[in-house]
Amino acid sequence: MRIGMGYDVHKLAPDRKLILGGVEIPFELGLLGHSDADVVVHAIMDALLGAAALGDIGKHFPDTDLQYQGISSICLLEHVGDLLRKNHYKIGNVDATIICQKPKLAGYKEEMVRNVARALNIEENRVCIKATTEEGLGFTGEGLGISSQAIALLEEY
Repeated sequence: MRIGMGYDVHKLAPDRKLILGGVEIPFELGLLGHSDADVVVHAIMDALLGAAALGDIGKHFPDTDLQYQGISSICLLEHVGDLLRKNHYKIGNVDATIICQKPKLAGYKEEMVRNVARALNIEENRVCIKATTEEGLGFTGEGLGISSQAIALLEEY
């Protein structure tokens, strides 16, 4: 068994869509980034790549490469899933937490789980996505950005 941890953060900005877990969430601000800036999917990808010792998302999808500009992070996650299978890894589970003061995400988490599970070609009961606030503290608590942490378990086959 192999365990990996991932973390991502993006600044909130006007004139951007807010995409989390592949779900477009109605909000006055979106996340600033080269791709769609989906922090939860980015954290999950880094956890999976780290568990397999395959580097990080910057290695596989550099923000200097125009082909990734504006791309859906769910598409990138599909590629990571393929890479894991090619390297003989099976995903045991993925657990992620989104950290933001607002918007409230309770109504979107099930769809996020479905999107991640589908992209990785695994059962939904192998994916958990949670959300929490920081009680007004720090950059996420002040509404300046959103972060996410993830952990993943891989099994070699």
